[in-house]
Parts: sequence; C-alpha cells; structure tokens
Amino acid sequence: MEHSYDAIIIGAGPAGIFAALELADRKPQASILIVDAGRAIRRRTCPARINGQCVHCDPCSIVHGWAGAGAFSDGKLSLSDEVGGQVSDYLGHKRAMEYIGKADQIYLRFGANETVHGLNDRRVEEIAYEASRHNIRLVPCPVRHLGTENAGPVLGAMHDFLVEKTHTTFLELTTAEDILCEGDSVVGVRLHQRGQEPFVAKAPYVIVAPGRGGAKWLTQQAAKLGLRTQNNEVDIGVRVEVPNAIMDRLTGDLYEAKLVYYSDTYENKVRTFCMNPGGEVSQEYYEGGIAVVNGHSYSDPAKHTGNTNFALLVSTRFTEPFNQPIEYGRYIAQLGNMLTGGPIMVQRLGDLLMGRRTDADRLKKSTTIPTLSTAVPGDLSFVLPPRHLTSIVEALKAFDHLAPGLYSRNTLLYGVEVKFYSSKILVDNRFETAIKGLYAIGDGAGITRGLMQASVTGMAVADDIATKG
Repeated sequence: MEHSYDAIIIGAGPAGIFAALELADRKPQASILIVDAGRAIRRRTCPARINGQCVHCDPCSIVHGWAGAGAFSDGKLSLSDEVGGQVSDYLGHKRAMEYIGKADQIYLRFGANETVHGLNDRRVEEIAYEASRHNIRLVPCPVRHLGTENAGPVLGAMHDFLVEKTHTTFLELTTAEDILCEGDSVVGVRLHQRGQEPFVAKAPYVIVAPGRGGAKWLTQQAAKLGLRTQNNEVDIGVRVEVPNAIMDRLTGDLYEAKLVYYSDTYENKVRTFCMNPGGEVSQEYYEGGIAVVNGHSYSDPAKHTGNTNFALLVSTRFTEPFNQPIEYGRYIAQLGNMLTGGPIMVQRLGDLLMGRRTDADRLKKSTTIPTLSTAVPGDLSFVLPPRHLTSIVEALKAFDHLAPGLYSRNTLLYGVEVKFYSSKILVDNRFETAIKGLYAIGDGAGITRGLMQASVTGMAVADDIATKG
C-alpha cells in the first residue's frame, strides 16, 4: 500500500506540531501526514505517575505520543533565544526572536496562560548585578508558564484544530522504519502502524522531529543515510529542593531564575534548569525502566506546595572518540537506580558535605519536607562522578549569595537528573540536511532543549517549504 502527501512529519511533539500548523497556514491545501510511535494525547497515561510503579508500557507514554515529552511537562515557554537550544545559531538573533514571538501568540491562541513572568526590568537588572558580583550570570528570560495541568490540553487543542480544520492526518502507534531516498533527494518513508502491514508514504518533504524518545532512532537513520553528526553536551546533575521562602527573592520576580556558574575547581559549567516555585519533585521513567528525577508545578495556586525545586546540571562536552552521550547519561541514571533498588535517591546537603549517607532518621530531621515521598535516602557520592559533585556543591555555595539558606544542611538533593540530548544532526540555516527535502528539527535532532525553541524550528522549516512552492 502506498500513499502520497505534500509533507510527512515524523514525531508529534512541539516541533512537529508547529511545522504542521505553520505549513497548513502558509499552504492551506497541503496534505500533511504526522506519525508518532506513541498514542493520541487523550490516550496517553502513565501508571508510574499514579502509583509510582513503572510497568514498562510499550510505548512509554512519557516521551512518546502527541505533544511529546511536553505533554507531561511543567509547560514553561522561555521567551528568549538564549534559553532552550541553539536556534539563533541557525536563524540569527533577530529572526529567532521573531519566530519566538509568533509561536508565543499561537500558544496563546490555543489556551496558554496570559501571564508572563520576568518583565520587571529594574528588578531583573538588580538581581543580575548582584549575581555578577559573585561570578554568576543571570540569563534574562521572560517565561510564560502553562502549568502541569494545562500543557497537555493546550497542545491537545492544536491536534483537534489540525485534524478537523486542515488537511492533516495523524497516525498514532506508527513507527518510521526507514527514510527513503532517490539520489540526493528524499522521496518518502517506510512506515509501520501497530497491527497493520508496513506501507510506504511518499512525499517531496520529510520533516524528522522524533523528540527525545526517538533520538536513538534518528542517530541510527543518520548513519544509514550518511548524514554527519556532532557530539552534544551531556547534562547530568541533581534536583534541589528547599522551602519557598529561600527562593522567593528570585522566583517572585523571575519565576524561573536561569543561573550559570563555572565551578572553581574544574571550571565546569553549572546551570539551573526547570525551576518550580510551589512545585513537586517527580519521578519519571524512560525506556528500559530507568528512573530519573524531574519536577513540575501547577498553575493553580491551590495546588502549590511549600517548596521550590530546580535542576542543577553540570554540562560536559566530550571530544572524540566519544560518541554516545545518551548511553553515558543512561549509565549514570542506572547506577543511581541500582543503589536504591529502582526509585530516586535523596540526600541532605549537610550529610553529603560530612561524607555520610542520609538515612531515614536523618531525613526525618530535615526542615525541608520532601515532596517526593517515594525517594530513598542514600549517598550521591556513590553515583555522580566527583567532578560533577564538586561542581554542584561549589555552585550551591555561590548561589547562596542570591538565595540565602540555599547552602544549608537541610537542602535536599535528588538524583539523578539527566537530560538525554542526542547527537546533533548537521543541517543548514533552514534545518535542511545534506539530503534535499529532508529536515531535522527539535530536541531529537540535538538542536533544541525545550518547548519554545522546538516549536520555532518547526515553523522555520514550514516557511522554507512554503517558499519552495
């Protein structure tokens, strides 16, 4: 069986969704096929989020399905090209910001929260000055917060619009087995929908946006097609949890404080990520049953907790011959799971500094009440490399100047937090690969690291296709 379309999109995360939205807007009669290995948004459920137990769903709903990993995320839209990827390296600062503004309006159109945090320029400048005095860089970044309860519905509304109002077809539980080429041009994709016979879908344009769940597949396809790749950074660290009062000075104006510090001992880059005032620490599972720590917060104040959490990540860019950044991150995460018997590990900062394991009795004495009740007390020094752990401790000590009390014995550290960034596919400034008509975008292509910039790459590709007729 063979089908023909004007464009095929592999992956229904924000990058793929926004590619379809923009293409349908620019070319209303265009026939678009979107495929994803996961399920439709309203059929995505994760048992581990309900009972804390991973049952190894196939496919995993955390990273597969309509809306991608964004469906279960905190839903932060970073309104700066400095945060969430490297789109400005391809588009330039001016064009990148234009796309961010346009994408933001689309999110609003489909139900995003109208409040934007971090617009008090005077207060932001004051915090930035104070940070610079302690060798910390504050990355100014206004943030629109969808909230954990709203991210899925907003992206789900985009599905309804595309399927009902445009010439877009969405196939769930459908894997792309191979990208098909003739000469130096793409011609289609060999697809397999669960329970059906494999078939070929033809199109002059194929947009590959597999997200983090499809990063490994894309790397394999790149090797088959002879596409060049480049190592990306590997981000490994912990999730920090403290009472709201300690972080209010930063989160009150910024909501999410993007802080960057270079460690004293190793000069490794250490950065904050995914800050959640009044939020909860969560446990997420990836394919293979690997448990990693994450965090989120609701938009509804009634659902807020007394704590703030954020990731503290150490960035490392390995050189050749290393070419397995995802496998390295998985290895560290597996080591943490091994020591806890599966769940996330938690340790008081004071115990870590004293070189001792946090046990149940010591955790009970903490003035910071953990929001992840299933976390197992332990010793992160047996999990994280000394280089990473030292850099994290030094960063916390520096950040204490901005948020007094952060460098406290009762600060909780959960591990491991890992960001699975794929190897970067080499593309031109339109995100087109060396194969004509084949584009690679979003997190799965190693270009972006969040909702907004992933959305931008989709829009940019759609614009390029529209200009080609």
